[in-house]
Amino acid sequence: MFRSRELSPVELLEAVIARTEAVNGGINALTETLFEEALPAARQAAIRYARGRDLTPLLGLPVATKEKHGIKGRTLSQGLVARKDEYAVEDHPVVERIRRAGGIIHARTTTPEYSCATVTHSPLWGVTRNPWNRRYSPGGSSGGAGAALAAGLAPLATASDIAGSTRLPASFTGTVGFKAPYGRIPGLAPLSADHYRGDGPMARTVADTALLANVMAGRHLGDHTSLADGPALTVESASVAGMRIALCIRLGNYPVAPDVEANTRGVAAALRDAGAVVEEIELPWTVEATSRTMFTHFGYLLGPAMEDETAGSEELLAPYTRRFMADARRAAEENRFVDGVRAETRLQAELATAMEGFDALLCPASAVAALDADGMYLDGIDANGEQLEHYWQGHMTAPFNIANRCPVLAVPSGMADCGIPTGVQIVGHPFDDATVFTVGAAVEAVLPWAGRRPELLTLA
Repeated sequence: MFRSRELSPVELLEAVIARTEAVNGGINALTETLFEEALPAARQAAIRYARGRDLTPLLGLPVATKEKHGIKGRTLSQGLVARKDEYAVEDHPVVERIRRAGGIIHARTTTPEYSCATVTHSPLWGVTRNPWNRRYSPGGSSGGAGAALAAGLAPLATASDIAGSTRLPASFTGTVGFKAPYGRIPGLAPLSADHYRGDGPMARTVADTALLANVMAGRHLGDHTSLADGPALTVESASVAGMRIALCIRLGNYPVAPDVEANTRGVAAALRDAGAVVEEIELPWTVEATSRTMFTHFGYLLGPAMEDETAGSEELLAPYTRRFMADARRAAEENRFVDGVRAETRLQAELATAMEGFDALLCPASAVAALDADGMYLDGIDANGEQLEHYWQGHMTAPFNIANRCPVLAVPSGMADCGIPTGVQIVGHPFDDATVFTVGAAVEAVLPWAGRRPELLTLA
């Protein structure tokens, strides 16, 4: 529409600004807006379209960035009260690439403290709510991104994922999120060396997610783990005819809610109708072992990093942050680093064996259908009548951070009984990004989603 002059980048941005002013007060998805900077950039983009040259992939498109993706000269608090006056000294690599591609960063999105929770609230920014039903959370840690996309505050957003922080908000908000394989999208040192982590895109469609992923990917001098450019992602062909897809409902013993299971099976049936061979499999995993493996890893990397960053200001932290650090510390005390590595490689081998002969794996993103917007879950979570020790155990994303060379695309699967969306994960073989986008585009084609919008319901 920009190219045909049916729509101007200025008109689009003005519509996004009006939408933000109308509805963000009810969901609290943004930490700040950058409209004064964004409008001149939109005018410049309109001039470039009028001239018909220098047209870059994101030219004129508004992009909301997660607050942790620092913008030089802007605050970089990661939701911590003690760091609310700290500023980024450089652009994060994904910010740098979005701007180079012509994207206009018009807003920054909320997270829980240090992006360490699957709900999005903090003492600094308050509670972020799900636009589909404001009683519930949009998930975390990229909850502000998911809420902003679902509510129409942005067409594209950045996210990050160390245990599900992209895929869970996508699942809970009816949007699309991509956990790229480790190294595909560059991060910032020193945690860029953490092989669980990864930055990535979120959007409302599979094609838009691929567009942003292509911009974000590729080698970066600041991240020695980053990979050379791979083939550009495209969703022009969404055919799954003849593909073999493994369906795994419980990933071992996750207590999956009936509505989540029904929606996941609905996606599998739709893919079958589209010509894929879908075969149900089992995996020998347990919630307890996955949680222990994950927190052992956190106990040697993320946990100590968080303790260093928050030393002297512990009393200002949210209870969920203190709980996370304590759990990570305890896991490191109980398990050696090599114990964690053994557990990780065992899980990876089990996944490789299960996926042999299949093109992709399909499973739910979360065993529980919803989280309360302001929930702390310090005593665990009730999952389908089973009390789990830790609320992280209610989500099914962490195994694929442990097996983090696998690309994973989260796409909508339907509506939960409580009135918010559910989602599935499409898991590919290591570094086979193209396949998960092909399957994701097929799901989108057979189960159209883009026309569904939240009504911004009031609190129940």
